[in-house]
Amino acid sequence: MFSIIQAAGWPIWPLIFCSVAALALIVERLLSLRTAKVAPPQLLEEVISVTRARLPSADVVKKLGDNSILGAVLASGLRAVIAEPRLTEAALRDVFESSGRAAVHRLERYLSPLGTIASTAPLLGLLGTVIGMIEIFGSQAPTGANNPAVLAHGISMALYNTAFGLMVAIPSLMAYRHFKGRVDAYTLDLEQACARLAPHLMRFSTSRSAG
Repeated sequence: MFSIIQAAGWPIWPLIFCSVAALALIVERLLSLRTAKVAPPQLLEEVISVTRARLPSADVVKKLGDNSILGAVLASGLRAVIAEPRLTEAALRDVFESSGRAAVHRLERYLSPLGTIASTAPLLGLLGTVIGMIEIFGSQAPTGANNPAVLAHGISMALYNTAFGLMVAIPSLMAYRHFKGRVDAYTLDLEQACARLAPHLMRFSTSRSAG
């Protein structure tokens, strides 16, 4: 491995840094975007069951908010209804929307750097290729005599950097697209959960009773 790095020259070091960063981001997103941490399947049903007769206590709402990202969004609606008994449905939906935007921002965390690595790695590989080609042409003597060592180093630099750039970019792009799809799916789950819980919570609003 060290001999490959030597043959590739200094342009490969930014690619090595990108590969380490991409691996760290992928592992972090794999752990953070698990279903249990974002949107547990039965959480909404449990919330509806607990609030069927009355609003829960502050401790229960806090535990719900700490449960998952979906739990934090649902807890924001519960806190709003508890804090303001005359809350209108439009205001409650605004609370859910605001909390949902913050949740989506958390879900998309680190995706932008991962996408940047996926798009930048081939360019860094191309940079190494160009530098290698410059060395190849620089090894051509005016008399026609070539320096085989410099020529071989230039070819190695060009090929290794191109290959390594693609090796970093391809899995990074695949991971970025995968995580982006999961975020979109989770966003839809959050929207549907809020749309279902909002009219359920409005049963406790005195504004509806007064109307």
